[in-house]
Amino acid sequence: MKVNKNKAVFLDRDGVLNKKAPKHDYVKKWKEFRFLPNVAEAIRILNKKFLVIIVSNQRGIARGMMSKEDVELIDEKMSKELEKKNARIDGIYFCPHNIEDNCNCRKPKPGMLLRAANDFKINLTESYMVGDDFADVEAGKRAGCETILISSSQKNISRQLKEEKIYPDYIISDLLEATKTIIDV
Repeated sequence: MKVNKNKAVFLDRDGVLNKKAPKHDYVKKWKEFRFLPNVAEAIRILNKKFLVIIVSNQRGIARGMMSKEDVELIDEKMSKELEKKNARIDGIYFCPHNIEDNCNCRKPKPGMLLRAANDFKINLTESYMVGDDFADVEAGKRAGCETILISSSQKNISRQLKEEKIYPDYIISDLLEATKTIIDV
């Protein structure tokens, strides 16, 4: 099946593809990276109809806890491991800035999605943003995408929905279930 080059699924990395580091810490080295269950299968399914683009805030760079090269090496090894399972990442974008830098690429701003859309000629209104944080949802909304929030805790989500006032189009427990929703829509 041919991939429609005008549609993409944007994925946050930490918390969607791999186990997130403890609060105030980061996945700084490949040895700390742990894939979440069914990630390769989900990406393989998405590859049939969509470009798969990673968009990830990597504030640990600005905080001096890791380098751009560390993040690039993790992303390269992640991509190679997925390729071994016939799952393809078409592009990877990350924001190395701190919150105070007020850049256009740090989610919840849509800069990474807009840059990818320009680079790959993506129709954002036919695309999805999948993340585990409300910043991902807001970035997706600002870019004009459908949004999916990955969360295993409905209790925390109800509270956050009231606080954030940002509503994802879907709230789903993991990437494979999100993929099934995207493909069936």
